[in-house]
Amino acid sequence: MTDKVLDFIEKRKENVEAKRRNFERILFQNFLGAYSVIDQAGVIYPINLVDISHDGCLIQLPWEPSRDPKFEDGLEISMRMYFTKASYVPVIVNVKYGREHIGKDGNTYMQYGCEFDKSLPSFQVMNNFIDFMYSFAEHSAIDRGDQKVFFY
Repeated sequence: MTDKVLDFIEKRKENVEAKRRNFERILFQNFLGAYSVIDQAGVIYPINLVDISHDGCLIQLPWEPSRDPKFEDGLEISMRMYFTKASYVPVIVNVKYGREHIGKDGNTYMQYGCEFDKSLPSFQVMNNFIDFMYSFAEHSAIDRGDQKVFFY
């Protein structure tokens, strides 16, 4: 009869993924991202966390090609994931790729796709945090000013 069949499961997965990415952006811009830094050779670089998954993360930092060195693929980076102003979770990532990115603000950034070193005991904290973000995206609801609270 019709050539198109709507796959509700796939559509739901797409919606959850979009919700997760939106939640990540809000969280990273307002909470976690403001306190993430790279501790490389005694130099601290503030970064923006763009995306995160169980395998790795996408980070972004301001970049001036004439002045700033590019991190090489395979470089091991120590990161501090701050959850308060004074306490952080140390994680190690390996750079998998880097690309130049022009932000919405018109500034130039380098984005690096990085893979987590899962052998560190502190990765368990990040793994739980990532689990929370995925679960939040799947089960949270948008507040539209409804008077009733619905549970499902």
